[in-house]
Amino acid sequence: MCVRHGRWLLDADANQPLEHLDLRDLPEVVAAQRRWASVGRRAVRAGAEPERVFALSRAVVARWWEQAYGWERETVWPRRLHLVAGGDAGGDLERWRVVGRDAVVFPEVVAVAEALLDPAMAELVWVDSGAGRPRALPMDGLFCRGLGERVGRPWLGPLAAADHGGPLLAWMGSVIRLRRGASGPPGYDNDPWWLRQEHQAATMAGQLRVMGKEKRAPGSGTMWRAVPAEQRRLITSAIDSAEEQLLQLRGVQTGPTAEVARRLLRGLGHSAGLIENAWKRTAVAAVNGGVPLEEVARWVDLPVEVLRKMLTADRQEDDR
Repeated sequence: MCVRHGRWLLDADANQPLEHLDLRDLPEVVAAQRRWASVGRRAVRAGAEPERVFALSRAVVARWWEQAYGWERETVWPRRLHLVAGGDAGGDLERWRVVGRDAVVFPEVVAVAEALLDPAMAELVWVDSGAGRPRALPMDGLFCRGLGERVGRPWLGPLAAADHGGPLLAWMGSVIRLRRGASGPPGYDNDPWWLRQEHQAATMAGQLRVMGKEKRAPGSGTMWRAVPAEQRRLITSAIDSAEEQLLQLRGVQTGPTAEVARRLLRGLGHSAGLIENAWKRTAVAAVNGGVPLEEVARWVDLPVEVLRKMLTADRQEDDR
């Protein structure tokens, strides 16, 4: 960012014509740039590399950005996006969501970085986990509630807590393991600032390339957008929850045989239920999107009539 001229400089190799975004109507973005210097110094004092703290915070907020399609109470980001687009993103909204993302969400990235570096926030994670008496993280936990308030969205807490399998939950898991002394040898699982490759925020250039391919092959990548945002969020959440459950099972393989077996089977059963929920919701979305039931049945390796009965029963259950 060029603070002096109020411009957000864009990647030169992203195959798009703009050199910069005009931030003169977004003083909060410029203010966040000035604030980042002190956040970086705080990271150094905490023994963390500022670049890694920034990358993790950016990944957390970029994930929120993708989910924000379904957030009816989100008003800040749409306003900023229209401003960087010259007043109205209009019919080119998808491209502007790619080009403008990093500038639009920058104040929240800095706020999240500040929060993750705050020992008081780490203490809230520890309290939410049950401290010395481990328990599942609650949907209305103190940490996610406090994080929502720090980014100016008091309603965000439960949504952030429900996003299983993302970079925020991975950070929380590392904090908890370190406090419990349950971490193994030095490595990614006990490094709060380690960012998995699959959690890294997609680059502007990469997203624009995908959009270009979708335009050249109509229907190849755009049909999923026709699935309601809430349905897509539930599918993603179920998959991420199953992934997180399976990862946690690696840490319960100590103790008496019967107790270990009980915990493993219970955890595996719960993960299997989440995966089944995800594929059923995906099958419903495919059928509703016009994919023949026979083709969906082949994908899930089930007889057509069995799949039809399962999906019908699920719809009737949802209606009740």
